[in-house]
Parts: sequence; structure tokens; C-alpha cells
Amino acid sequence: MTRKATLSPSKITTYLACPVKYRWTYIDARGKWFLRAKNYYSFGLSLHSALQRFHDSNDLGVTTTEETIASLEENWVSAGYGSPEEAAEALAEGREIVSQYLESAAVAGSEVPPLFVEKQLSLDMGDFTLVGRVDRVDELPDGTLEIIDYKSGSRFSEEELLQDVAMNSYHLLVRKLMPDRRILLTIHMLRAGERITVEQTTEQLDQFAEDVKAIGIEILDREYHEIDPLPKALCNFCDFLPLCERHEEFRESFHQLRQSHS
Repeated sequence: MTRKATLSPSKITTYLACPVKYRWTYIDARGKWFLRAKNYYSFGLSLHSALQRFHDSNDLGVTTTEETIASLEENWVSAGYGSPEEAAEALAEGREIVSQYLESAAVAGSEVPPLFVEKQLSLDMGDFTLVGRVDRVDELPDGTLEIIDYKSGSRFSEEELLQDVAMNSYHLLVRKLMPDRRILLTIHMLRAGERITVEQTTEQLDQFAEDVKAIGIEILDREYHEIDPLPKALCNFCDFLPLCERHEEFRESFHQLRQSHS
């Protein structure tokens, strides 16, 4: 029996940003030779790992600020930084972020123990399986579930959170696990030291599920080798730009785009 395809929020987000990038990231193995480590991925991964250990009730070795910072240092991911000095500066910022996070009232005060952290969940969507790893889910005193995600980069607005593919996917996955619970979505913006919380309606989440099904089918049925690359602003930061620049029409259009923004 053929194994059902799996799609994650990362795959869906990549496809929506650029189908050509999706091809080189997930379909065509030749793309792996162009992938480069990103310091912002390493920074986020390092922070996630440290906070995961702090919030994991089964991890008795990381329960204080000092132990969490030690965990950050021990598991620091240095890939993608331009120099040891740049990595050291980022680590210093990471220590400060962890300290501020753990000293905040939400953590130092009456925080409830998480229901689970870094849990892999899945949901059968018919033509494919939606999968996702949820950073953290808290169970509030009234039984409400709060899905919590950490962001080490850009700031989010409530509207952006309501539209976020990853958070809505996690909502679908958790709802399947506990369908009768009220569910909140929260993002911790670690650099800003802020958090925002929203609540989707059942109708909004059902519509998202339908949209994901449609996009998933499109992703699986697409003939990627027939797609011609189109220049976008994100091309400037894409690992696969050299591959797209092999297309003369793309190269000329991208050059014009760069000139118009210079």
C-alpha cells in the first residue's frame, strides 16, 4: 500500500510563498546542494530547545533561570553565523531573552504546568496527512487549552496570528485530540518580551480546514518541473536564486526588479 503523503505547516507556507522554492526544498533532491544554514533558524532553534526543557515537567534538570541559560549554552546551535564573534553576540542576546522571559510575571507567577511540550500530532485530511509539532499546550484552570508558540524574529499582530498557517494548523491538530475544549492561540514574541492571544471561531477554523485541503491537493498534484520561476522580493534571500537565474527570462526580469528597488 502506498504511504499517504504528509504536509506540514512549513511545507504549506513554503509552497504559498513560492512553488519553485517548494520544488527545490522538498521535491528535487538537487536543491539540497544549494541550502545554506541560516543564523536566525539557529537562534530560534536554540531558544526553543532551552524553553522546551524549562517547561517540560519531566525534565527535572532545568527548573531555574540559571539552569535554563546553561541549557541554552550547552545546546547552542552556531550554524549560519558569519563569525565566532557574531555567534557570541547572538548567544549573549539569547541569555538576555531567556532571563527576561523567565522573570516575567506570566512565568514567575501563577503559570499552570503545560499539558505537553514539543508534541508531534497528525490529522487525516483525506488525500494527505497534516502533521505538526506543537511547541506547547497549557491547560488553564477552567479547562481551556492554550496553544503557545515562540517567535524569536518578527512581531505579530492579532490579525496576522488569526491568519497564521502554522498556528491554525496546530489548532486543527489539537481540536482533533480534544474536540470539546475551548482553544486559545498565543504567540510569545521573545525579543519584544510580549505575547498576544486570539480565539478562532468554529466557522473560521472549519474554513481554514477546507482551504488547507484545497491547497494540499494542489501541492500534491502540481507538475513542478513545468513551473517557470517568477521574480519576487523574497528571491534576494533565497538559496535557490542561482538555479532560477539559469532561466534567461527570469534573470532579465529579476535584474529589472532589483533596479526598480535600488
